[in-house]
Amino acid sequence: MQNPPLRSWRTVGIAIAIVSSSSFLLTGCEAPLNLEAVRQVSEQSSKRTDFYQAMARNDELIVVSGNSGVLLTSSDNGATWRRQSLNSTASFLALDVCPDSSFLALTFDNQIWHGNAQASRWTSHALPSQEQMMTATCAPDGSWWTAGSFTTIQYSSDQGQSWDETSLFEDAIINNLQFLTQDQAIATGEYGMVLRSDDGGLNWDYAGYLPDEFYAHTSYFRSTNEGWVGGLNGFIYHTTDGGQNWVQMPADTNAPVFGFIPGNSALYAVADNATVLALQGSAWEKISESDQPLYLRTGLLLPDQKLLVAGGRGLLFKLEIPMALAASID
Repeated sequence: MQNPPLRSWRTVGIAIAIVSSSSFLLTGCEAPLNLEAVRQVSEQSSKRTDFYQAMARNDELIVVSGNSGVLLTSSDNGATWRRQSLNSTASFLALDVCPDSSFLALTFDNQIWHGNAQASRWTSHALPSQEQMMTATCAPDGSWWTAGSFTTIQYSSDQGQSWDETSLFEDAIINNLQFLTQDQAIATGEYGMVLRSDDGGLNWDYAGYLPDEFYAHTSYFRSTNEGWVGGLNGFIYHTTDGGQNWVQMPADTNAPVFGFIPGNSALYAVADNATVLALQGSAWEKISESDQPLYLRTGLLLPDQKLLVAGGRGLLFKLEIPMALAASID
């Protein structure tokens, strides 16, 4: 009988070793398994089986959420991480910080989870709709909002004790919802829909449509007029009139774009193949060096002007912003 092969994996990126080099080695058919190596792997804060979906921070700590109820927290800007286990195996879809520094998260089983500012206590609240919710956010007044299939939008003004619901009754999925002010909010989703509310989310109307019914995986609006959406094939569209008209921007990738990271006067995007892009003028330039076949989905800008990004297979790392780029956005 042949010996089992040596299995190993390495981290991607710099500054944080997320999936430490470990191995399982059997020497002969009856050799004992290296249980110490197994124990060390099981105690890692981040695991190769993790698929991160969202990231948020308050003044105290950063929270990263992913599949199977995975939650990581860091109180030192990502230098070290602590793994939490919730009483749920459902995957997280969205994560946000509320004005009181508490956390709001959505899981795939239509549960809203509310965490305190230290992310040490979490309480779940079942959503009333049978429609699949895909995104969640806290409004400036602290109310909780979710959106998803059948253009359904739900909100709670009493921390999940009761919910109100509205819908445009379109058979389409809303997967991005962003409050710009207490009154103004933007949502994007399936079939290129761009929705807008000017009364705090109580009523919604069409602000425009993306070209060719482009499906927006992600969107970010800097104001009610200017915004960006990203999706398949590295396509990123830009609007300066609130979504009525869109222009495709040159992008140094053909990988699907999954998230935007705002910071100071800069804007970044994360995509498949461990790709990080930076907006420079009227085009998107790749600033990451790796081409690992792993997606990046979320991230944030750290105080030291590094990007913290996360994605599939335990991919969680810091990225240095090129000096020339950092100087151009100061």
